[in-house]
Amino acid sequence: MTQSTPSSHDAPHDIAALAHDFATLGQAARLASTTLALAETAQKNRALEAMATALANAQSDIVQANAIDVRQAETSGLSDALVDRLRLTPQRIQAMIDSLHQVATLPDPIGNITDLSYRPSGIQVGRMRVPLGVIGMIYESRPNVTSEAASLAIKSGNAIILRGGSEAHHSNQAIATCLRQGLREADLPEASVTVINNTSREMVRLLLQSPEWIDVVIPRGGKRLIERVTQEAKVPVIKHLDGNCHLFVDDSAPIDMAVALTVNAKTQRYGTCCTLESLLVHHNIAAEFLPALHHKLDAHDVEIRGCATTQTYLPAALPATETDWYTEYLAPILSIKVVADLHAAIAHINQYGSHHTDGIITSHYPNTTTFLRAVDSSSVMVNASTRFADGNEYGLGAEIGISTDKFHVRGPVGLEGLTSQKYVVLGHGHCRQ
Repeated sequence: MTQSTPSSHDAPHDIAALAHDFATLGQAARLASTTLALAETAQKNRALEAMATALANAQSDIVQANAIDVRQAETSGLSDALVDRLRLTPQRIQAMIDSLHQVATLPDPIGNITDLSYRPSGIQVGRMRVPLGVIGMIYESRPNVTSEAASLAIKSGNAIILRGGSEAHHSNQAIATCLRQGLREADLPEASVTVINNTSREMVRLLLQSPEWIDVVIPRGGKRLIERVTQEAKVPVIKHLDGNCHLFVDDSAPIDMAVALTVNAKTQRYGTCCTLESLLVHHNIAAEFLPALHHKLDAHDVEIRGCATTQTYLPAALPATETDWYTEYLAPILSIKVVADLHAAIAHINQYGSHHTDGIITSHYPNTTTFLRAVDSSSVMVNASTRFADGNEYGLGAEIGISTDKFHVRGPVGLEGLTSQKYVVLGHGHCRQ
């Protein structure tokens, strides 16, 4: 069930009472997770389809709730990028509905046994996919995450406790109503999905420091949120920091293709973690490529901050600072650096990047393989926009986040990323000698 604790907007809370409330939610989620682990695929899919239907029927209510959040966000001075993440258009609501349908069609990983083989003793040993248990998720701005996270958790047999940001409060609660209806119609435990209606810092602390109820925490938001979660958590964390994404234009790159990919990666949507923030250009192609790119970016009012060499080709560019190379702008701003060669580009990316998504535009195969092997990022693109770094685009149906860690999952986190494995041993009365 999507459940709520008392809202922090109502009155100050006694910490002990809040801890009691959270323990109650945690116990219910833990019990629900044991039922979900045994649920048949058809029952989980039935819940997802019912959630999709409920969202479709409640579109006007969701739009109205979201409008309240957007107005409050604009009044409070939230950045344009965050307001964009917050806004639910009819198209984005339809994308939520489509995602639920798509996750329902994906293969169910739970219970799959792989690598089954006979040992010399006669036993068979294999590995079975199992749920993680109870997932805690803390996220900001994007209310569509509420639906996407719930769908992936249910399909992978996990219960989930969701704590969204105060800026999306009304939107999240409207979506939560639809999720609750879907669970009821599929006769799944109502505590399978809990949407917390409390935005206090103490609630975040409880979520991070309750290993008896929470098996893993997934933060999704700004750098400050991720850093706090990493520092305070007493449970495992699947995380990513900011998305300082790069493209490198090799000297063998076709100019028209390089311009088109750069413009798409930068301007298709500014407020996402896979949007292009820094462009690296081989010095041999800079004189021809940069003026052609500038003409296209000008049409989108993109501000360019460039190195000294970039400014010689683009006099209108502002001087880039050391800070610019580290910055995730989430805005119509692009930093550009002209580099000596492929290896200089790789060194720059590995030093300044956030290990999220980086790409190369080239027609030289050896450079492709070198770039793929040397760039230390969760997604590496060849002749494609960084905007493809997305669970849905990768065929995962949806994503609960994009991990830049190397354990336990890396890149967009879909169904398999929300599972673990256990060894299974099959015998026929075998005794160890």
